Amino acid sequence: MASKDRILAVDIGTNSVKVAEFLPSKGGAIELANFAIESLGLGSGDDHLRGAYVTSTLQEIMREHGIKPGPAVICVSGQQVFSRFVKLPPVDREKIAQIVAYEAQQNVPFPIEEVVWDYQLIGSTEDEMDVMLAAIKGDLVQELTDAVSAAGLRPEIIDVAPMALYNAARFSYPDLDGCTLLVDIGGRSTDLVFMEEGRVFIRSIPVAGNTITQQIMREFDISYDEADALKEQVGFVSLGGVCKSSDERAEQVSKVCRNVMTRMHAEINRSISFYRGQQNGSKPNRVLLTGGSSMLPNTDRFFHDKLRIEVNYFNPFENLPIHDSVDAEDATRSLYQLGQVVGLALRHTLSCPIEINMLPASVMAQKASQRRRPVFVGAGCAAVLALVVWCGYFYKMDRLAGEKFEKVDQEVKSLTATKKQLQTLQAELDKVQSEVDQLVGLDGRRTLWLQVIDELRIHLPAGIWLTSIVPDEAISDAERMMESSRARSGGRARSGGRSGSEGVSAAESGDTKSQRPGVHGITIQGVGWRDVLTSRAPIVDYRDELRASPIFAEETEIAGTPPPATDDMLRTFTLRVVLEDPI
Repeated sequence: MASKDRILAVDIGTNSVKVAEFLPSKGGAIELANFAIESLGLGSGDDHLRGAYVTSTLQEIMREHGIKPGPAVICVSGQQVFSRFVKLPPVDREKIAQIVAYEAQQNVPFPIEEVVWDYQLIGSTEDEMDVMLAAIKGDLVQELTDAVSAAGLRPEIIDVAPMALYNAARFSYPDLDGCTLLVDIGGRSTDLVFMEEGRVFIRSIPVAGNTITQQIMREFDISYDEADALKEQVGFVSLGGVCKSSDERAEQVSKVCRNVMTRMHAEINRSISFYRGQQNGSKPNRVLLTGGSSMLPNTDRFFHDKLRIEVNYFNPFENLPIHDSVDAEDATRSLYQLGQVVGLALRHTLSCPIEINMLPASVMAQKASQRRRPVFVGAGCAAVLALVVWCGYFYKMDRLAGEKFEKVDQEVKSLTATKKQLQTLQAELDKVQSEVDQLVGLDGRRTLWLQVIDELRIHLPAGIWLTSIVPDEAISDAERMMESSRARSGGRARSGGRSGSEGVSAAESGDTKSQRPGVHGITIQGVGWRDVLTSRAPIVDYRDELRASPIFAEETEIAGTPPPATDDMLRTFTLRVVLEDPI
């Protein structure tokens, strides 16, 4: 097939990158011709280098699998995208965009000029219209497009992973009746996609494969990489009851897996209740599992036992052929990870139920410029031809036009000097733009407090509420420099109790969290009904769930649970919550 007919689909997940190449087949359909799945290799502290890792991983895949550069359809993780389903009154179609723009300003929790957003009309009745909004921070999507472009690919569409998965499921299973729940268990989050006739609802929950790995780390006191390898080697989901295994490690890991899956089941039940109550949806009558972490043995049986409905694995190639050049066994092993790339390829070929595009305006402008390039080239050729004619004319009229030629020569020299000045100014402008980009990146961290408060709310037990959330005093750069100076002169470090040489080491190393500027923790106070807080157990459980969160550190601890007076109906408590990364 000609290279211009191929479709490149790229799914950039939390821990891995999937690239698939599709070619047209007989009957106007497409077929899988090549694919690759590679780990990003990101360490626990390498998120700021994510763009560079994406570029290098894509280049490695293209080199090893013979994939040539070209246009590509890309999707981002659902966790990075803010999505909201809103209901609008029935209006004329030409007014929908105006009303949706207003709703976006009201619902998106960021300044609208700082995000890339799009919307999709899901369905409508005589009384209302259902609209899905999707928004992503502009710097995140720009970083992604820059990384993909650096690898030689040209982003044509930027989709969202759960929406691409929905399109693939609709294509693969066109005759599903009732409500179907797609459960995509990834690395950092699990995407829930409710599919029903004329209705779709998407939700992301922060319990996934990495949660299991982190629990194994704590259980065995090992590194993240060792815990992940142990999960791959012996991990499975315990189904309860007495489970004797010759490998004690496998038995411990299976219990950890079951505990995390139990948390996930609780979140799924909450989402089902929300979907039925707030979105007027039906109870799911089947579950389709997908995602890398869904292949943990016994996952399907666990959810079948818990949800009491049919549970199967999603096959994105139910209605899509695979080319003979692809290793069938390899493709079968990877089916559960290729749902998103199939949905992306369909975006390039068919009209899909959801057609969200998060491509930045700057990239769209660049694409429009490329489409106009042939016109510019033609105009340039015409200009060159005219110049040749004029050169011939001036050659013949050399004696008569000598003085004019000298004037033109002087003008060229003047323009050359002006060009050099403009190049100098452009370099200065680029330097200022770089500083502005850094300031914009700092501004983006404002939303971290929203995530902290949301995480405290999610894990709060019933019957208990918070009365006070007080951040610790932030450590500024100036204070940190003063501490470093005092440490060099032999003074005591702020953290106290160490010699001058030790203070210099800690202040200059910059590797410990205590030396990083910002707020390191918060103190929260709360109360609960006395019949709920009959002991410290609910507070201990709350503390343990906060420790398990990726936002809070293991040092999170109960600061106090004073006993209530005899006639008090409420019992108070205080927690010292330590942030994993200072804000």
